[in-house]
Amino acid sequence: MNTSEFRRRGKEMVDYVANYMEGIEGRQVYPDVEPGYLRPLIPDSAPQEPDTFEDIINDIEKIIMPGVTHWHSPYFFAYFPTASSYPAMLADMLCGAIGCIGFSWAASPACTELETVMMDWLGKMLELPKAFLTENAGEGGGVIQGSASEATLVALLAARTKAIHRLQAASPELTQAAIMEKLVAYSSDQVVATLGTTTCCSFDNLLEVGPICNKEDMWLHVDAAYAGSAFICPEFRHLLNGVEFADSFNFNPHKWLLVNFDCSAMWVKKRSDLTGAFRLDPTYLKHSHQDSGLITDYRHWQIPLGRRFRSLKMWFVFRMYGVKGLQAYIRKHVQLSHEFESLVLQDPRFEICAEVTLGLVCFRLKGSNKVNEALLQRINSAKKIHLVPCHLRDKFVLRFAICSRTVESAHVQRAWEHIKELAADVLRAERE
Repeated sequence: MNTSEFRRRGKEMVDYVANYMEGIEGRQVYPDVEPGYLRPLIPDSAPQEPDTFEDIINDIEKIIMPGVTHWHSPYFFAYFPTASSYPAMLADMLCGAIGCIGFSWAASPACTELETVMMDWLGKMLELPKAFLTENAGEGGGVIQGSASEATLVALLAARTKAIHRLQAASPELTQAAIMEKLVAYSSDQVVATLGTTTCCSFDNLLEVGPICNKEDMWLHVDAAYAGSAFICPEFRHLLNGVEFADSFNFNPHKWLLVNFDCSAMWVKKRSDLTGAFRLDPTYLKHSHQDSGLITDYRHWQIPLGRRFRSLKMWFVFRMYGVKGLQAYIRKHVQLSHEFESLVLQDPRFEICAEVTLGLVCFRLKGSNKVNEALLQRINSAKKIHLVPCHLRDKFVLRFAICSRTVESAHVQRAWEHIKELAADVLRAERE
């Protein structure tokens, strides 16, 4: 494919993507396929001669789309949202075109410097304490990780390294192995201190946990993977109170802030805690500015060596939506979740199982777990909407998460009517 054909095919692909997004409401949200459906539809080895672009595009609809779960359908209410916006898609195109591997400042200065600035922008949007920001020669800073799980692992490894170094300094006679076998990590049944748990979007009280961790010299990592995006709205910022006690904080703009996956934002109060754990300095990666104090090499902040130019997505989205546009998007989703909550509360057959704070509603039919399992099975077998469950203590609960960028009140109303119809069928079958 030469430049001339790329121009033509690129325009065709943009049209295909635009048509897909525009018509996604008309597609069945969950696919009708069984495991292994795809292998018989494609050759068992790569072609020796090139295929045509037309054949590939045709095969997308014949082979790929039948097996796609449409996460951006306005009838997708499962898991949590995964962000999607046209500015982020365009930025990803540019990222692919530049194609740098940003393991150091010298490998592509703009890749490193834009990430540093975007993490400060985002930190200010959240009103994070200044200790987490890089500007004004602070000790802290932000980095883009691949996922909240990755950020949690990075924090755990950094905390372990810091504890080992501290204990070795205090007791030089102790070997690393002797120290390692004594180390303890504390967690709840949600893993770490969490703001917006996956099951029901509940919040740990950082104002209680934080001072204890600080007093005992324990690393406190705070995970706000889903809920963190909402903290850009003043009315939800109180949910982040106590973050000043944390050593590291993470949330996923790729969930609810219109920045396509992957983009998991992590901040630390002392970036030397990360670089002390992950520093890698072979001769071929060194450069003349690395010890200047003016820049950072992000390979020292993460587990992988290479990294993409992911901050372009943040830059495009923040500029094309503005903070007010992003706040309006969050508020709309929260309003729709309360609308669904209100519909559930009007039906005496149902109950709300957890406080509705942001965009998630946990609900169930009053009665046994068995009847709720039957309801979910009917919902997902019908494939008009898609939900997933959770367990809250001993109760089987249905989760209704507002996910799609294009979801409106009408979609929520239709989903509720559909749920009510299926609930009537389940209760009828239960009586028979």
